[in-house]
Amino acid sequence: MRHAVIMAGGSGTRLWPLSRAERPKQLLDIVSGDGGTAHSLLAEAFARLRVLLPAEQIWVCTAARYGDAVRAALPDLHADRLVLEPVARDTANAVGLTAALVADVDPDAELAVVSADHVIRPVERFAAVLGTAYGVLAERPRSLVTLGITPTAPATGFGYVQRGAPTGVAGVSEAAAFREKPDRATAERYLAGGDYLWNSGMFVWRARTVLDALADHLPQSADGLARVVAAPAGPERDRVLAEVFPTLPKISVDYAVLEPAAAEPGRVLVADLDVDWLDVGSWPALARTLGSDGAGNAVRGLAVVLDGSGNVVLSDDPDHLVALVGVRDSVVVHTADVTMVCPVSDAERVKELLGAVEQRYGTRFG
Repeated sequence: MRHAVIMAGGSGTRLWPLSRAERPKQLLDIVSGDGGTAHSLLAEAFARLRVLLPAEQIWVCTAARYGDAVRAALPDLHADRLVLEPVARDTANAVGLTAALVADVDPDAELAVVSADHVIRPVERFAAVLGTAYGVLAERPRSLVTLGITPTAPATGFGYVQRGAPTGVAGVSEAAAFREKPDRATAERYLAGGDYLWNSGMFVWRARTVLDALADHLPQSADGLARVVAAPAGPERDRVLAEVFPTLPKISVDYAVLEPAAAEPGRVLVADLDVDWLDVGSWPALARTLGSDGAGNAVRGLAVVLDGSGNVVLSDDPDHLVALVGVRDSVVVHTADVTMVCPVSDAERVKELLGAVEQRYGTRFG
């Protein structure tokens, strides 16, 4: 049976001060919908999967502290489909934990791993490519399929995956290599060559296949997760999870599974996901979901911009006006307890700024 898990445990520090430790970006109503309403990235990810799967086959993996908020945000999520990490141990263990729990209820499960951080249009095209990726597993059951985004610019902030030999399935190739975030010249070469895709961080595989790969390449995690699932569901399993999970090696699924497996020809495949894709990981990226005025100002909330251009302005206080005069290419974000201003060109340094704030004031504003 086909299942999917939404990875929703990130803290979204690059969208501080709107995104906070107790209210991360995936739970904020920041994506514009029909009729001017807004919804969360998590709700959008769930709705996107519902095009292809029934609710009982959709799982969410998140931090334990976000459990109640996720339940409130997703009323259609089945209670036993919420996977709560007691601590963050990176994506290899989050994916492995979910795969172990899914395999426990459906040993033959096919599992898609998607993110709560993305805006993808059109949804129907996403569903079609995801269906193709599931379908490949019928012919290549040991495959690890990654979804590669057709690049539209020489982006330096994403990893890349190189297409290799075709598989015989339209839009699916063997993965020849994974590349880290490149410099500008290398990214331009990748774009011009046409055989590199952005690595979306979304995957499709059999749950048992990824568990086998963890056993091969990360045995400490595989053994620990097997102990968790061996415990009876309920308080006993929760106790073992709380004991075991913090001891697992902290590593991403790309490093732990995908890159080592790619050394075996034909083991890792890449499916072309030719959609409008936005990884909402920074203020300029979020601005693209808001729309802009004739001067390129993206505004949400109570704000006025006079003789300004290229700004990202957001206020979540309905009684507080943000007013700008002659300001250009800046990010201005106001919340009840923090006002943050930076050049758009320095938006990637917001995480660094939060670190400086915590060094001076502790976690009060985090």
